[in-house]
Amino acid sequence: MQKQVTYSSTNTYDTLNELTHQTKNVWIVFHGIGYLSQFFIRHFSSLNTKENYIICPQAPSKYYKDDQYRRVGASWLTKENTLIDTENVLNYIDAVMEYEKIPSNCKLIVLGYSQGVSIASRWIAKKKQDCNRLILISGVFPKELTANDFNHLNKQVIFHHSVGSNDPIFDKKNVLKQEERIKLIFPTINITNHNGGHELNTTLFDTYIK
Repeated sequence: MQKQVTYSSTNTYDTLNELTHQTKNVWIVFHGIGYLSQFFIRHFSSLNTKENYIICPQAPSKYYKDDQYRRVGASWLTKENTLIDTENVLNYIDAVMEYEKIPSNCKLIVLGYSQGVSIASRWIAKKKQDCNRLILISGVFPKELTANDFNHLNKQVIFHHSVGSNDPIFDKKNVLKQEERIKLIFPTINITNHNGGHELNTTLFDTYIK
């Protein structure tokens, strides 16, 4: 018989730059499977340090990535107990944002990469979180979400979707199907695919904050 209990848990997260009166953009960025937040956040070091403050939550489920038990990665969710784990993850993200106390005058940019796409989109949808930008990169959009889950967002929100044309994880037919579905949910979404593989294309960052 499988049972469950509720308990308190503690998790870390990483930040880059400082949140000051000069900050214009606050990014909350969700890494892909196999990453640790302390390494993923380095991808955002090219952004203007005065104007951009980056928050990178840490996926809770860590594991060893090699046979020598040296390299550690992490995962947000699996097919086991997905609903419970999703609720735990989203509550953790809420706690991070409550602790950070983001000023209302800052633009909130939400970015999900790879597995982080499922977390970013579910957080916006299920927690009715507002944002100014939603950026989905090289990931799979959750099947259960519909346009109605995003009705709380205002019409000024800008959406971006990007996949590498040589991404070995995604078949081109599946990429097109996902793009068609995402366009039904976000009709104004900007599709900015690139010629690379399964990677975070940092050259597009300036496009995201214009």
